[in-house]
Amino acid sequence: MSITVFFVAIISSMLINNVILMRFLGVCPFLGVSKKTESAVGMSVAVMFVMVIASIVTYLLYYYVLEPNGITYISTIAFILVIASLVQLVEMFIKKVSKKLYKSLGIYLPLITTNCAILGVAETNIASNYATDYGVLQGLFVASTAAFGTALGFGLIIFAFSSIRERLDGANVPEAWKGVPISLVIAGIMALAFLGLGGIV
Repeated sequence: MSITVFFVAIISSMLINNVILMRFLGVCPFLGVSKKTESAVGMSVAVMFVMVIASIVTYLLYYYVLEPNGITYISTIAFILVIASLVQLVEMFIKKVSKKLYKSLGIYLPLITTNCAILGVAETNIASNYATDYGVLQGLFVASTAAFGTALGFGLIIFAFSSIRERLDGANVPEAWKGVPISLVIAGIMALAFLGLGGIV
């Protein structure tokens, strides 16, 4: 398997099939946590960490437990339980190892449990049939690479959006457009800009 496969997986999941602008997953933190750049960065780091680990665990769970036992129909419920458990474990681990990191990320970790982008990536990795195309173990590397690219795309968009929103606070925006309305217009413009990246890879 060539390095091109990993490159295409990262670029396509980060820019072309962006989880927020193209697939409309993770819109709640996109609008809710993007008021300040600092909180956007904190959320992005937490999402990246959980998204990659959750993708690996759910992928292995599907192909080594659910599929061999013929119970793939419970995959969504199983994935939700895995993600919620992982978030709790990560939260406890960070709290024990680094109090400073826990204070900066701790408030964002519980929000990740309800972030549909994490579940969406886990489901997409299975639907993309990486195991059929590359084999189960090599497919795991492609799936985790795609998850990493998706997390980078999530971080890129939420950081850019938070920077724009901070500048809008000092801008002369009409009263009727302040807050959510102008934010949605900007999100639409960003989605159109990213739509133009289609066909790169």
